[in-house]
Amino acid sequence: MTASVWHKFSLWFWNPRVWLPPNYEWEHLVPNEKVQYAVWTDVWTYPLLMALVAIPLRFLVFNKLVYSHIALAVGLKDVKARPVVPNETLEQLFLRHKANPPESLLRSCSEKLGWSERKVERWIRQRTAMTRINKFTKFMECAWQCNYYTFIFIYGLYIMSGKPWMWDINHCWYNYPEHSVDNDVWWYYMISLSFYWSMTLTHFFEVKRKDFWQMFFHHLVTIALITFSWTCNLTRIGTLVLIVHDCADIPLQLSKMSIYSGHKAFCDAVFAIFTVLWIITRVGIYPAWIVYSTAIEAPTIVPMFPAYYIFNSLLCCLLVLHVYWTYLILRIVTTTITKGNVEDNRSSSDPSNHSGTVSDNKKQD
Repeated sequence: MTASVWHKFSLWFWNPRVWLPPNYEWEHLVPNEKVQYAVWTDVWTYPLLMALVAIPLRFLVFNKLVYSHIALAVGLKDVKARPVVPNETLEQLFLRHKANPPESLLRSCSEKLGWSERKVERWIRQRTAMTRINKFTKFMECAWQCNYYTFIFIYGLYIMSGKPWMWDINHCWYNYPEHSVDNDVWWYYMISLSFYWSMTLTHFFEVKRKDFWQMFFHHLVTIALITFSWTCNLTRIGTLVLIVHDCADIPLQLSKMSIYSGHKAFCDAVFAIFTVLWIITRVGIYPAWIVYSTAIEAPTIVPMFPAYYIFNSLLCCLLVLHVYWTYLILRIVTTTITKGNVEDNRSSSDPSNHSGTVSDNKKQD
């Protein structure tokens, strides 16, 4: 019974009239000696396994053996907040209201414990300090992302320089969907998707900033785009989306690392480079080259089908996020010009952390 229901659901979900252009069936996209089509199961196995390897590799190897030593070398110290004396009453108060409990509840706890209100407030402040992630940890987080984006951007440039669709985007649509997936493109996809899976799986344990949910949504949209493009064999346009998104993240992470380590002049210079790259790639090249091609040029070359509209909608969602983050970046630039100080408009929700860190605008796309 269960097998029958699952079979009917699979037939309905994988309806080729939804996923493929007219007159194509899944049988037409079975890998053969001439064409190595994308195998949809690959994106649900290899990236997840690679992500599960990458997470301990990051925290247990790179953080401990590489990034922590670099952080110490640039003058950072792994200073932990002093733990508070355990108190169940105040712990429950903190879990409900965090750093700003109502005055009435402070008085109530003070009377219940026989403490002064000042002592209760001091306990709440110390407990709040325990939840903050110090600059040492933030530096290592940025170092990991900087390493990844540097590697994947260089790798992307290397493999894409020989692809015809890099120089003429219409090759993304010519003879679609009969596009072979080369081994280098396969690795490009698997590595990229594994990184975003690892970032999604660790998102709730990372530095929590104002756009926490926007970033989480961004990770999900990026995973959906990569997975969707692979399933529909839209890998050519998918590789272009990846390479456009990766370059600006390198100076972004460098600027954050430099501000955490107190190198403001270097931070300002690198952040200026990041701002220019971001605007050129995310609100320039991306909509004018990629989104324009998928929305305007593709319908004149490829017969339209439902999955195409879903894919294009995901690209537009990504563009909306780009516009939002561009607004935050321009706010930082304005603040820097007027106050001479780089501030993080998405920094930790703790008010004491609002200055002195560079915006985490992004993707990770």
